[in-house]
Amino acid sequence: MKKQAIIILALVCTVFVYGQKVNISEGSYKSLKGISAYNLEFDYSNVEIPKYDSEEDFIKDKMAKRDEKEPGTGEKFKESWFSDREARYEPKFIESFNKRFDDGKVKVGKDFSDAEYTMKIHTTFLYSGYNVGVVRKNSKLEAVVSVFKTGEPSNVIFSAKYTKVEGNGAMGYDFDSGYRISEAYAKLAKKVATDISKKAK
Repeated sequence: MKKQAIIILALVCTVFVYGQKVNISEGSYKSLKGISAYNLEFDYSNVEIPKYDSEEDFIKDKMAKRDEKEPGTGEKFKESWFSDREARYEPKFIESFNKRFDDGKVKVGKDFSDAEYTMKIHTTFLYSGYNVGVVRKNSKLEAVVSVFKTGEPSNVIFSAKYTKVEGNGAMGYDFDSGYRISEAYAKLAKKVATDISKKAK
């Protein structure tokens, strides 16, 4: 029985490790060697939402459904959809990234305007997932992570697309979509930080 449990745990870990994918299109992790601080930029333009032609269509649909059940809740959804970016997703990314470097050897922040390099997180795909108690789905995101000389966005030294990034925190008690999505950003940050730590040498 103990042997079976170990095998199952190994399979779960394997699925997690190989679930996320990285496709480098510019430079390599070695291009990031010696960089100790990144000024962060987040870009949500042209984000793809599954089953919708655009983010705007997604928001309109969700607002209409909520207002039909309870008038006024549609606007609250719209407000939180956008405010959660700065209030939840971005702080979660920063926290998750920075804690991978206990000695502060490498760090990121939105207020590092003096940093020589900027790291841009362009979210290209976003799925909020759901949790209705008896069944749930993880949130998912895809993002292009690029690094360029601060103030020179065309001077890109590294760019990679991260796909199949899933957020699955709170042991199933993640009924709030903003929380689920923030967990996906935490996973993205963990993956980026781990890749830099292991490969930028």
